[in-house]
Amino acid sequence: MTTAEQSPALAPLRQARERFLTGRPLPDGVPDDVVAAWRRARFFGVRPDLDGPVRESAQPADSPLLEAARPALTRIAPALDAGRTALVLTDERLRVLWSTGSAPGDDTCADLSEREVGHNSAALALRTRRRAEVHGPEHFLDVWQDVSAVSVPLFSPETGQVLGTLTVARALWAGCRPHPGAALAEAAAAAVEAELRARARTAERALLDAYERAARGRERAVIALDGRNRLISEAAAGLASPQVLEALERGARARGRDTGESYGVPLPEDAGCTAEITPVRHEGRVIGLVAVLAPRPVEPGPEPSTPRPGGALVGGSVAWRHAVARATELFRTPGPVLVTGERGTGKTALALELLDGTDPLVVDAAESPELGLKDGEWEVASAGEWGRTGDRPLLLRHAERLSQPDVAALNSLLEEQPDARLIATHTPGTSPGPCLQRLLDTLAARSVTLPALRERPEDIRELLPALTPGPAPGSPPLTWTLDALRALEQHPWPGNVTELAHLVRALAGTRRVFGPVRRGELPDPVREGPAGRTLSPMELAERSAILEALRRHGGNKARAATALGIGRATLYRKLREYQGRDAPNGPRP
Repeated sequence: MTTAEQSPALAPLRQARERFLTGRPLPDGVPDDVVAAWRRARFFGVRPDLDGPVRESAQPADSPLLEAARPALTRIAPALDAGRTALVLTDERLRVLWSTGSAPGDDTCADLSEREVGHNSAALALRTRRRAEVHGPEHFLDVWQDVSAVSVPLFSPETGQVLGTLTVARALWAGCRPHPGAALAEAAAAAVEAELRARARTAERALLDAYERAARGRERAVIALDGRNRLISEAAAGLASPQVLEALERGARARGRDTGESYGVPLPEDAGCTAEITPVRHEGRVIGLVAVLAPRPVEPGPEPSTPRPGGALVGGSVAWRHAVARATELFRTPGPVLVTGERGTGKTALALELLDGTDPLVVDAAESPELGLKDGEWEVASAGEWGRTGDRPLLLRHAERLSQPDVAALNSLLEEQPDARLIATHTPGTSPGPCLQRLLDTLAARSVTLPALRERPEDIRELLPALTPGPAPGSPPLTWTLDALRALEQHPWPGNVTELAHLVRALAGTRRVFGPVRRGELPDPVREGPAGRTLSPMELAERSAILEALRRHGGNKARAATALGIGRATLYRKLREYQGRDAPNGPRP
């Protein structure tokens, strides 16, 4: 008679397992999580009579976890009841790295993942990130029916990620929880994590020593990184843009693949500096890198030209690319095109880009509201040829500023020449008069609306280089700190791209310091961020309902959205809208 058969508390569960394995209906009272684990094992194709894993698990050639854990576990091992208890260490993939002692079935498996051996305490602890116990018939394998096991996850002291598990297994324990080996498992885990912390501090000290050796005072531009920590000298802060730091971080994360004494990290083409890279080694392993920066030599040449205002086609956001594609498609076919949008969104810049190479006539109604369009011809000399022949395209800026007689004449002209090559820009504002409304209705089918800059803040990082005047010879290009970029992206920009262009040009012309632009250099409204507004009673009620649904479903946004009867995209949008708003009656989501 087995120990499981002698345990009345586990007898119903053992009978339920037998019924599950033979395909018979399960009795009431079987824990849902246990049944779900059995079903996963069956789905993975695990055989209950398995004597070992289906395939041998490849042991990691170099395991920092095993290196750190071995001294602590070796000290703990003598305290085990070696004939009845086993202590097992796994990595984050549940591959067995080390074991000692003996328990039923403990010598048959080199891989404790559910795909290989079904339900067990190590897999449960890894999934739940807390101590887990599995007893006798809760296991899927026959060989573990007389085993009770408790497992504790091991956490990285630097990142908080689960690095592996520690398991104490012994003969079946049918008494009250906790498992008698729980205290031992937690003590062993604490000892291993203490060793990991000590080693991390030693590695950080090695990185700091390498940084101080390279710096040799405050005048050198030195950066030291290990993927978690970053040390930057004052001189380096003035040279390294966020893009340079990101490139060096990628190099630090990939450090383990390089064995040379010195190696390069590719920097962005517009970095404005070069970097001499040296790996930092500790206990025979590369743990980070030290970069010594130097200004990039500037080749003499002609003064760079100022880019076209507005960043004509710059931007990768969906809204902007859609608008540009729509305008391009309309311009390629005969007929007028209306480009509309808020002031400063880049209407004229986009129109000039479309008309590039066509020698267009440009007429601005804001400069002369009465242009004298009569009988299908422009009286102004610059536009008369377009009215007579239609050979040259016409760019009509600020159509909303046209006088009523000119609008009426333009309507008549477009009736006679429906395929006229005309691009008109329009800024919505006051209600249009009857004539202008008729013009807008005529052009509505061939119109495109440009999004405001606040609707595409992700494009700001692409716009900045296009809007920045070229640097003087010998000067580095204008770059931005991450904090400054966040401030720019959060500003509502009522003047849109034009306002951003004025700010960039002002900074480029007045700065007397080197290095990336910092948040403190920005104008007060941009630096301080947009002011929040008080939520309405309806918004407060909606926000409270969303927060309650999130709490009820453990923060799972998909389930919360289903419970609220809205789509996930709608839930994400509403959370973004409420983020940062002034809502004194409740916590922020």
